[in-house]
Amino acid sequence: MYIKKILVIIVVLGAIGMGVFAWYVFNTAFSGNTAFNNKEAHVYISTNATIEDVVAELEPLLEDKESFYAVAGQKKYSGNIKAGHFIIKKGMTNNDIVNTLRSRNIPINVKFNNQERLEDLAGHISTQIEADSISLLESMRDPEFLKEVGLNKETALSLYIPNTYEFYWNSSAETFRSRMNTEYERFWNESRMQKAKKLNLSKEQVMSLASIVQKETAKVDERSRVAGVYVNRLKVGMLLQADPTVIYAIKRESGDYNQIIKRVLYKDLELDSPYNTYKYAGVPPGPITMPDISSIDAVLDPEKHDYYYFVADVTNFGYHKFAKNLAQHNVNKVEYVRWVNSQGLNR
Repeated sequence: MYIKKILVIIVVLGAIGMGVFAWYVFNTAFSGNTAFNNKEAHVYISTNATIEDVVAELEPLLEDKESFYAVAGQKKYSGNIKAGHFIIKKGMTNNDIVNTLRSRNIPINVKFNNQERLEDLAGHISTQIEADSISLLESMRDPEFLKEVGLNKETALSLYIPNTYEFYWNSSAETFRSRMNTEYERFWNESRMQKAKKLNLSKEQVMSLASIVQKETAKVDERSRVAGVYVNRLKVGMLLQADPTVIYAIKRESGDYNQIIKRVLYKDLELDSPYNTYKYAGVPPGPITMPDISSIDAVLDPEKHDYYYFVADVTNFGYHKFAKNLAQHNVNKVEYVRWVNSQGLNR
């Protein structure tokens, strides 16, 4: 009888123990462990991150980090950490969180606009993906890569066409540049290649000319007309005489790309630079900024007209007045210069 009581007690205690253990397991792995109020939170796990790094990233989002540690260990996540961008939803359990971090790397949208230099682009992209600006810039400038894709240090910027692209956050610098090369080749389809050939321009020359158009006018509906002026000039052997190229040459010569130049002076036109289209004929050796697709297509489909000159229209800001001859251009220019002087723009 005595032994029977002992056995009953052991069974009861075992049942209680199992119940406590089951409660602990359930509470640890299958009850909510988030501490934020939004519907979801974005988590970024770096390449070669340790479990301590992961917990440090998650800690502001968790009610109990120790229970997460426990479940991560049980599910062997600690030794198989994946880098990437993950979305943790409100109310997720530790089990849910670990499963998400193991297999649900979510792509992000990487965007960039009209950067003037690879340095600017590298800095901009480094704020969006894991790769840092130094590795990105080194990758973009890599001579072997440039040779492989048919570019050089002057034309390297051509490879990067402003747009929105889908990437994994943990993409490397090499992954980024390779993807951009793929997009560049896709952009230059047979139709665009034929249009460039018809204009007697290479892809790189189109990109350089488009960069001038980009700088000349912010009005998309005017870009084809501006492009038509430059195409007309190239056809008859005229100098492009584009002020944005002079401004770029000044920045390049001084190394100060942050300076703001609102007015090109006559002395600036004497600057000896291959980018100064007042001194050197033809298209500059490389783009002076990243042109939008609208500017590139404007060059490939220039408006057909007899204009060879244009100047800013001070009666319709943002647009330009176009002229077929120098006499008419000079009349338009007088109006523009008068307005500039009234604004006190010395530089």
